[in-house]
Amino acid sequence: MRKPELAAAIAERADLSKDKASQVLNVILDEITGTVSKGSDVTLIGFGSFTVRERAARTGKNPQTGKPLNIPASKTVAFKPGKALKDAVSK
Repeated sequence: MRKPELAAAIAERADLSKDKASQVLNVILDEITGTVSKGSDVTLIGFGSFTVRERAARTGKNPQTGKPLNIPASKTVAFKPGKALKDAVSK
């Protein structure tokens, strides 16, 4: 399912127009993005949690040449599914 399909499903279930549902979806995604980009976690009980994880600097290898290269430390977003989502998927 892609974003337009999700917005259409929200519109149908919440009795909203597709444009309004798309706006709601965009606001939700913007809030999650903004909060996580500031380093805070977002927890949606039953669905899951978005957290920031730090990756340490490490040495990698260029796959074309085989030469070692330094990979700098970075931050990434991790998603941990909640119990309700895990249970729904495992059925």
